[in-house]
Amino acid sequence: MTQSRRYSGVAMLLHWLIAVAVIVNWRLAEAAENAVRSDAIAYMANHKATGITILALTLVRLAWRLVHRPPPLRDGMAAWEKALSRTVHIAFYILLVALPLIGWAAESYEGHTVDIWGLFTLPALPVGENEALSHTLEEIHGTGGTVMLALIALHIIGMLKHMFIDKDGNLWRMLPVGQPRG
Repeated sequence: MTQSRRYSGVAMLLHWLIAVAVIVNWRLAEAAENAVRSDAIAYMANHKATGITILALTLVRLAWRLVHRPPPLRDGMAAWEKALSRTVHIAFYILLVALPLIGWAAESYEGHTVDIWGLFTLPALPVGENEALSHTLEEIHGTGGTVMLALIALHIIGMLKHMFIDKDGNLWRMLPVGQPRG
């Protein structure tokens, strides 16, 4: 029995929820940088809550992936393409887990909790206040966000290459329509 060339419905749903949340979170951070203080605080509250939501969704996605094997890469892909695909996906997962944790740690070093949509509050991590370390973590968080954007661009370029140059239907592996090819 051959394995499906398409991801499961749950994997697709989690992929697209996380993708949309990451883009929304990037835009929230950008909006906060250019807003007046009261609006910036509101944008950042939503940015933090979205970040923790991304973390939760990513942990579910990783758990799902451990139990449900992803479809194999197309047989005709070059070795460098397979290696790049795996590297980018691993980097995505690292950033999707690390960025929210680094953000939470930065807030904790400021002595702040993180409100999650008014539903509950994440307490500050049990660390002492350290404004300099908080600032350093915020810088690392921002740089990681920039790396995430570069990876998203690379991911989209790869998808476009597969769709319009290779014409292998690779995009359809992550959508419930279309026909992925072997």
